[in-house]
Amino acid sequence: MDLATLKAFKPAEYEQAADGYRAAGDMASAAKDALDNRISAGMRKDRLEGEAANAALAELKELSKNFHYAQTECGLASTALNGFAFDMAAAKRRLDTALEDAAAGGCTVNPDGSVSYPAGRKPGEEKDAPAGTVGGSAGGGATSDAIERQAANVHPNPHYGKAMGYANRIADALKEAADADAKWAPRLRSLKADDDLKVSDRDWTDAHADTGGVREAGKGYLDSLPDAPKSGDPKENAAWWKGLTPEEQAAHMSLNAAQVGALDGLPSATRDEANRIVLAEKRAELQLRLDAIPPEPKKLIIGPRAAVRNPEWTAWNEKYGKDLTFLKDNLKGIDAIQARFDATGKDGLPEAYLLGYDTKGGGRAVVANGNPDVADHTAVFVPGTYTNITETEKYIHHMSEMWKETSAKVPGQNVSTITWIGYDAPQSIVPEAMKEHYAHTAAPDLNRFMSGLEHVQGGDDKSHTTLIGHSYGSTVLGAASNGGDLRTDDIIAVGSPGMLVEYAKELDVEEGHVWSQAGGFTDDQVPLGGKFAGLGRNSDWWQDLLPFGSIWGQNVPSDESFGAHRMAHDSGSHTDYWRDGSLSIQNQASVVAGQYDKVQRD
Repeated sequence: MDLATLKAFKPAEYEQAADGYRAAGDMASAAKDALDNRISAGMRKDRLEGEAANAALAELKELSKNFHYAQTECGLASTALNGFAFDMAAAKRRLDTALEDAAAGGCTVNPDGSVSYPAGRKPGEEKDAPAGTVGGSAGGGATSDAIERQAANVHPNPHYGKAMGYANRIADALKEAADADAKWAPRLRSLKADDDLKVSDRDWTDAHADTGGVREAGKGYLDSLPDAPKSGDPKENAAWWKGLTPEEQAAHMSLNAAQVGALDGLPSATRDEANRIVLAEKRAELQLRLDAIPPEPKKLIIGPRAAVRNPEWTAWNEKYGKDLTFLKDNLKGIDAIQARFDATGKDGLPEAYLLGYDTKGGGRAVVANGNPDVADHTAVFVPGTYTNITETEKYIHHMSEMWKETSAKVPGQNVSTITWIGYDAPQSIVPEAMKEHYAHTAAPDLNRFMSGLEHVQGGDDKSHTTLIGHSYGSTVLGAASNGGDLRTDDIIAVGSPGMLVEYAKELDVEEGHVWSQAGGFTDDQVPLGGKFAGLGRNSDWWQDLLPFGSIWGQNVPSDESFGAHRMAHDSGSHTDYWRDGSLSIQNQASVVAGQYDKVQRD
């Protein structure tokens, strides 16, 4: 980097190029949305079938992937260019200040960065010391600076010292610019896709690596941006996001997509965009890891008299078994989410929004049918014991059917039904589902999600909201109600083992807005099991002394004494309450629609 190049550098030109990439990314995003939510969805809505229609949908899906990848890479290119411009602008400011100070000090800066100083004399000297020229050195350090100060003190020309200072400052600025150029050049070169028309898993893992590279190189730029609030408060999150410039939003979306997607209070479209980037990159990573696992050897060696454990299988299982399960489980969940994206338009299903995704714990997935931000009626479903990422398909289907049933009851109104797999659920009946701590741990996250939902909707009077808890999920609802200001209008407890309160009136909704649905003991043993575990509550102090509480004193939502509206159902088991077209789901949908008079009571 030389003096003339840095003097002529114009950060605005790179910032304009960054704006251009961001605009191209926005166009790619719009094209992807048009393909997914208008063209492909329209074909499904019109029930176009046959070999040609299926082939066309497959091609449109691949084209959508291309646009999504282009959107992601354009976002990275935009952020990288802004980061480069930021670093170079800092170096240029240092240079410009040094040049101005040199001119004001009567010195001349030469094209090679050296500084010429005029003749002059120190006090007490009889004649001027001659003029001269000095070259600077960058980053000399404390020892070098001390030596230079000593040299300036003994030099006969009083201008020598300040000229040396100007030259060193110029050298520092040129080095800073050269370092920025060397740092960013390979990052920008890496943002180049393969010369083909297919976005592969390798492309997405490269995009993830590119993100890490740009984040590392752009630390100074990122540090200059307003960071997300530490509190996690949805209102503070929303104010932070709204206060960012489009450039700053794009930078956070490109480099901190997982963080943006997890922030309650942000618009659903923003969270969806961020989480889809995370989902695509994570799926590619997991698939490549799965592909790298060698084939499983035979578990047993069959001999003439007996079968023995194959030592090769034992070694393989110790090395790969646990990781294989993790990879397959998470890929199953991701494929279920993608299948819901691909079902948009089928049977009238609206666009889906991915409001949360993570692989931590048992996996997280929050998927909405329809945009919650504009919903007149919103339902949030919290599943129970055994819930993890592998159950995503089943629970998304439950809420897809709930969307259909509810929408049919309120034609012309907007409905959003949300699957909230947002906590680590118990993975066994005994002992895990008999403990309260899973519910208490989940409660703050559910409360924060519901508060964020209400905020993006514009207030508590903008959408009629219903929380549906199945099995241990209803216990989570009870903990959330006890642990904070639970933002919902109605609560439905289905197959509930208890809600950690004795009466419905203790829950955080207006009296008369708690609903229960549960089969008898032959169909659903969970309510009685919850009593045995003590997940209900009772008012008799002596029963608290008994092991696991007392099944006779415990109140659970299906008990008449609990005070909930008991809804009729046609479920044949604990997991049968969302059978397509069932009385069970129709009654729930009536509550979600706010049509309480149409609910059939038990």
